[in-house]
Amino acid sequence: MQQSVWQQKWVVGNWKMNGRTESNRALLGDIAALPAAERVCIGIAPPLPYLAQARAATAQAGNRIHLAAQEVSRFADNGAYTGEVSAHMLADAGADLVLVGHSERSLYFAETHAERRQKLENVLAAGLQPLLCVGETLAQREAGQEQNTVAAQLDVLANLNSRHIAVAYEPVWAIGTGKVATTAQIAQMHEFIYRHILSLCGSDVNIRILYGGSVNEQNAADIFSVAHVDGALVGGASLKGGSFAAIIRAAEETA
Repeated sequence: MQQSVWQQKWVVGNWKMNGRTESNRALLGDIAALPAAERVCIGIAPPLPYLAQARAATAQAGNRIHLAAQEVSRFADNGAYTGEVSAHMLADAGADLVLVGHSERSLYFAETHAERRQKLENVLAAGLQPLLCVGETLAQREAGQEQNTVAAQLDVLANLNSRHIAVAYEPVWAIGTGKVATTAQIAQMHEFIYRHILSLCGSDVNIRILYGGSVNEQNAADIFSVAHVDGALVGGASLKGGSFAAIIRAAEETA
């Protein structure tokens, strides 16, 4: 990814396990037709079977839309790992970004800290940019453990061989629920994440911290206006061309 993206707002649409070839065609057409946003780095994370379809559509848009993979194998090289997809395969398929550590991977697949670290290293070795997802549960926040929880998740970045760090803060209780953290909660956590990354990685790193958790066209502008909010990881709203476009416009206007 070009150096300039580290001064832009990021808007990355995570499609999760949604999509079919025909419906994707209309959505990708809407995304490819978006006007150029000079101050926004736009990305989409379709399910793996549709990565090639998304690659073809974004190529028609001049490759100004970055492709993200939703998951990557902890195994770095080719081998007898049925069902796995390596970071090098994702690079070969046209991905630029890779989500690592999404709470749904821990919830449904019991992903560990050690596995996330291995995935980060694999992604970097393939020349891709990892986007590390962190966030606390409602119980952890109500117990006053939100910063300790997120700090433990961020510790996977310690001594990572990269000067470019991208993190998405997604409070688990706000993902797909319609609930959104208050701007005060977002500001406090993003400030904490920023300072913790500096303590782990040094003062010379490029940092992007995205907010995720029921971001939509109504609340995006307020969220983007919060200090240290460098963009959004968008779920359901990224499946609607008009909503995704409105979020990108809000990012452009507040960048």
